[in-house]
Amino acid sequence: MSANRNLEDWLAYIERQHPKSIDLGLDRVRAVAERMSLGAPAERTVVVGGTNGKGSTVAFIEAIARASGLRVGAYTSPHLLRYNERVRVDGVQAGDTQLIEAFDAVEAARGETPLTYFEYGTLAALWIFERERLDLAILEVGLGGRLDAVNIVDADVAVITTVDLDHQDWLGDDREVIGREKAGIARGWKPLVLGEDDPPSSVLGHAYRIGASAIRANCDFFFEPGDDGTWRWREVNFALELPMPALAAPVQMRNAATAIAALRALDIPMTREAIAEGVAHAHLAGRLQRIGKGGIDIVLDVGHNPQAARALAQWLTATPADGRTLAVYAALADKDVAGVVEALAPNVDGWWLAGIGDAGPRGTDVDAFAARLAGTVAAEGTRHANVPQALKAALASANPGDRVLVFGSFHTVADAMRALGSEGGEGRRL
Repeated sequence: MSANRNLEDWLAYIERQHPKSIDLGLDRVRAVAERMSLGAPAERTVVVGGTNGKGSTVAFIEAIARASGLRVGAYTSPHLLRYNERVRVDGVQAGDTQLIEAFDAVEAARGETPLTYFEYGTLAALWIFERERLDLAILEVGLGGRLDAVNIVDADVAVITTVDLDHQDWLGDDREVIGREKAGIARGWKPLVLGEDDPPSSVLGHAYRIGASAIRANCDFFFEPGDDGTWRWREVNFALELPMPALAAPVQMRNAATAIAALRALDIPMTREAIAEGVAHAHLAGRLQRIGKGGIDIVLDVGHNPQAARALAQWLTATPADGRTLAVYAALADKDVAGVVEALAPNVDGWWLAGIGDAGPRGTDVDAFAARLAGTVAAEGTRHANVPQALKAALASANPGDRVLVFGSFHTVADAMRALGSEGGEGRRL
């Protein structure tokens, strides 16, 4: 592969280098990393895993660390509009040339070793970060934890935001089994920050066996809303009064609290002012992102499993629309769509269903999608070939004061953004 190819050519190329889109395991990616002579990506590294809340927690850690004067790199997935979103240094997305150089370095070391799209991207991000002389690297786990490519890096602090049912074909069909996979990012005698009040016993048991220090929400650190639009974070002998997160949804207070706990566990210098600034200014596209159009409130959210849908329903209840709430829903073929609808149905007045055609084998046409929703209230919704068509139809039915909720997948939100006039971009969002 020639380095003079553009980024879109490279992304198409790396997508073809492994017969499977997902092939969990560390042997291949670790072998290539060794041939690339990759060292630590930064002076300190935080690895963030979990079912939901990973991206938001990364955003909070990144914003607080940058406000503290640290040079920070963040690696996240998937992306919405452009692959470049996945790799950031000091809040700036990696440029095409930088990514191409990194892919070329991976290709030169790969030889005959097949790598998945995500493995290729992970190695490229680590190559970029090592050359940026970072104070802190924040790496988001792609799938699971124990066998995810990110896990070739030894985290100084590991974070597990939540454990719930998602990707059961790969991770198992109950929280204990899934928790065991996610706990694989923890390292012996290093902190493991847990964002849930009641994490699976498999997570706590693994931490105990390897000597990781578990730091648990509402056990070792605490958070609660105040009476004046603020909230309080505290641990033994230390407390903070903070502004509410700019990221909407009640769950974001928990994500911000988990991020603070992770940074406190790193034991790096942080002022109260820097923590407050980071919490107040952290942002992330596609998480309850609101766009006004002709008196209609359009809300975009990437939530795609029942746990995320319950958090979304909580926000809808706490933030009632002046009029109706109309839902544009499109999901991938491997998701618990009936569970999602069950969580949201009390908050939705009408459904517009759409197919997703650009997601490979996980994509689905709208009729197959509707069939999977049989027995739910959403099954009676109108059907549309794609998200832009469904969004157009929902907006045509909406009146000023109504709310149109577009959700169900990164693909769903990205297609809606493009339809609403956002700039397009290249590459898969898998």
